Amino acid sequence: MAKKVTRSVAGPAVMRSLSAQDVKKLLHLIRNSKSVEIKVSVPMAEHQRTALSMGIDPVEAQPRHVFFFDTADQALNRAGLIVRARRLPGGTADTVVKLRPVDPAGIDAELKRSDAFKVEVDAMPDGTFMCSASYKGVTASQNVLDVTYGTKTIRSLFSKEQREFYDAHAPAGLDMNSLRIQGPILTLRTKHRPKEFARGITVELWVWKDGKHILEISTKCAPAEAFQAAVEFREYLEGHGVDLYGKQETKTRTAMEKFKADQKAGKKGSGKAGKASGKASEASRKPR
Repeated sequence: MAKKVTRSVAGPAVMRSLSAQDVKKLLHLIRNSKSVEIKVSVPMAEHQRTALSMGIDPVEAQPRHVFFFDTADQALNRAGLIVRARRLPGGTADTVVKLRPVDPAGIDAELKRSDAFKVEVDAMPDGTFMCSASYKGVTASQNVLDVTYGTKTIRSLFSKEQREFYDAHAPAGLDMNSLRIQGPILTLRTKHRPKEFARGITVELWVWKDGKHILEISTKCAPAEAFQAAVEFREYLEGHGVDLYGKQETKTRTAMEKFKADQKAGKKGSGKAGKASGKASEASRKPR
């Protein structure tokens, strides 16, 4: 049985500079985490210019399909729990059960020793920061498709450890198989190693059918390198004209907001129940 993780609070929602109290909180999170990811979202009007300035070749980007699983009223999202599957090129897929925010100091040491368990701090230039704990897994791309066709259960996508982590933190009585399938969202992702920046950069574009898209640029580092990496990353981005003072949009939050809007509008395909809560229609099944 998975042990419950100690919850925490997120950093300030919008803040250009951190107070002494926030710096202390951030240091606590970083010291007790495995890694730090520094990320920035680029305004839509600046996507093409930014990619050209940084030397990003869109042909190198790999397509992915991202699926979220939640209730119609997003009970998991409200509880800080994210359940996701992602179809990757080459017939593979990855899965994650993520909890945020958390206090990393309260996480069981045995959990932290697992290679599949990640404790990471996300930080953005507007002063927002948050620590998350996530259990990762792998599966076949076809398995994800089979869940969307209703021929496999949602729970079958996840490992025993992921399921236990979900059961420990999901709202009481909310079975994973009763969740709704939300998505897919098309994403394009590429790695970039610029000469003028010592670390690797990940560039990811999330695209929605209504034309909305988010471009996120991020870099990862060890906790001990966090502040140095943040300064160097800021200098690199500013050198390419990236606006670090605009409104920051996160991929998951935007996805959830759009799923919610689609649900209210009653749009077809905004989310369908998993196999355990309703049989998929024959028309939605893939020919076998």
